[in-house]
Amino acid sequence: MPRSYDNRRRARAAEGTAERILDATEALLSTLALADLSLKAIADASGVTVQTVLRHMGSREGCLDALRQRVAARIDGQRQQSEAGDVAGALAGLLAHYEAEGRLILRLLEQEAADPFARQAAAEGRAYHRAWVERCFGPCLPKGDHRLVVDCVVAATDLSVWRLLRLDLGRSQADTGAVMRRLLLATLEQG
Repeated sequence: MPRSYDNRRRARAAEGTAERILDATEALLSTLALADLSLKAIADASGVTVQTVLRHMGSREGCLDALRQRVAARIDGQRQQSEAGDVAGALAGLLAHYEAEGRLILRLLEQEAADPFARQAAAEGRAYHRAWVERCFGPCLPKGDHRLVVDCVVAATDLSVWRLLRLDLGRSQADTGAVMRRLLLATLEQG
């Protein structure tokens, strides 16, 4: 009697391998410069061969693109929870996002001038943040020069403010949130 072949088990195994490769790529990005991220490093960190990485991802750029999509989906999950006009909810989601992803994003920003992938990711992140500000805070924005007010809210909620407070000054999550909330509310009240 011929043995039946279970394609589902093979698909699950392949998915698990792809996830290990992405996990390894993300972990390496927290310690290596993009220029030093090689297929061999990814393969070694994920416990597979370079050929396996190529079979699953196509190339080093394929690894980075798959990781970009994975991180973008996580960011959407963190930042799209709040309703338009829910200032407290939007800020809480933003702060949770920065706690979870801020350090990785900062690593990419450090490499923006030297690396095309980092440059593209940074540009996409800035556009995403501005669109998020307009969606979340649009109903709360005071009258006046819309672009200027949006610029103020973008600045008050920027990752660099979180970095300054949380990482550079060593403030707690609660204190960082309190300062960013004050900046945001002052902007929304004053316009």
